Amino acid sequence: MRALTADIEAIDEVEVFGRVKTVQGLLIEVVGPVRELRVGGRVMIETTGGGTLAAEIIGFRDGHALCLPFGPLSGVRLGCRAVFKSHDGAVYPADAWLGRVINANAEPIDGKGPLARGVEPYGLKQVPLPAHERARVGAPLDVGVRVLNTFATICDGQRMGIFAGSGVGKSVLMSMMVRNAAADVAVVGLIGERGREVQEFITDYLGAAGIKQAIVVVATSDEAALMRRQAAYLTLTLCEYYRDQGKRVLCLMDSLTRFAQAQREIGLAIGEPPTAKGYPPTVFTELPRLLERAGPGLVNSGSVTGLFTVLVEGDDHNEPIADAVRGILDGHIVMERAIAERGRYPAVNVLRSISRTMPQCVPVPVRPVLQRAREFMSVFADMEELIRLGAYRKGSDPQVDRAIALYPALEVFLGQQRDERTTIADGYQMLEAILDKVGPASK
Repeated sequence: MRALTADIEAIDEVEVFGRVKTVQGLLIEVVGPVRELRVGGRVMIETTGGGTLAAEIIGFRDGHALCLPFGPLSGVRLGCRAVFKSHDGAVYPADAWLGRVINANAEPIDGKGPLARGVEPYGLKQVPLPAHERARVGAPLDVGVRVLNTFATICDGQRMGIFAGSGVGKSVLMSMMVRNAAADVAVVGLIGERGREVQEFITDYLGAAGIKQAIVVVATSDEAALMRRQAAYLTLTLCEYYRDQGKRVLCLMDSLTRFAQAQREIGLAIGEPPTAKGYPPTVFTELPRLLERAGPGLVNSGSVTGLFTVLVEGDDHNEPIADAVRGILDGHIVMERAIAERGRYPAVNVLRSISRTMPQCVPVPVRPVLQRAREFMSVFADMEELIRLGAYRKGSDPQVDRAIALYPALEVFLGQQRDERTTIADGYQMLEAILDKVGPASK
């Protein structure tokens, strides 16, 4: 009954419409009662052949409404009727959505029939929770991946970035966390993903066990910029729905870079000035608005632990989007192509990765073990080139000798098979056993 009431309230009392005046690129200018409109409002454009095209108002110019479409412009002509809607779009999520694959409009694309309709409407562009009302991050969240559990521990309600170039194993790492993390629900957003990889990710990487407690939101690279951006909004909206039910939600989004690129297309279409690498100012405004929706919920409620991938262009970790995201999130995981090329997966660079909440959540007895392991890895990294060239003579430095002796075992420890799972406690024990091999002289 409440859902029916919400539907009735969403019906416009008066139909307000205008006409298409010009179409330039993807930008549609509509004339009509502009005073009745607002930025973010929805427009349904009646195309030739009796079809309709959904669009969103992104600005105004010279008394005209500037709109961007959610689909292809085929069938749009001058003078087409454009009906303005009073609502900005909302979804009605339900628990039965678990295990489903949907698009940016919350429509099923997995061939399993229609989605169940929930009771409460959730807006796509929710405002982040007030900072002073939020709980603090919780206890460590076991994600089942050794290298992250030990050296970049993620806490319940934390937001982390995964920075990597293309083809270094981001998707595999995400699927491992979906299957193994000690969370109640996982929401995966594939933003601007290659079309052929969607089914591969769902079938091969996630599998039946992974998809069971997850929802996958998909917007492929060939879809309109508004659809790609809305897929990111929908991903966080679904996370908020389950968070409000008191559940621990794992949010995985791949990738923030493609969300930023979609926002760049929208900003440039409306005439915003390009700044760093062509990104207009609204990109750097929308990023924190999106990311701040993840994190701890209210006191005694659920949480959203967010992991957002950043596709660094040309392996440049200081490009504008990576730099901006790094300043917003609570830590970063760096994946490197050189590590992947030598066959170690996940290809995480431990020395360049950091979790800002880790110092408070790691047990005190374990801290010396982690410090020693990092020290050995740092020593080996400093001398790696000389060691591989044969320029280092054994016995010159006892610390380097110990680092060389431990290197093979540490590399095995940092690597992990896709179907393998290691708890936080087991990871600490394995690491301590490896370090004990060098004897008391290393302590």
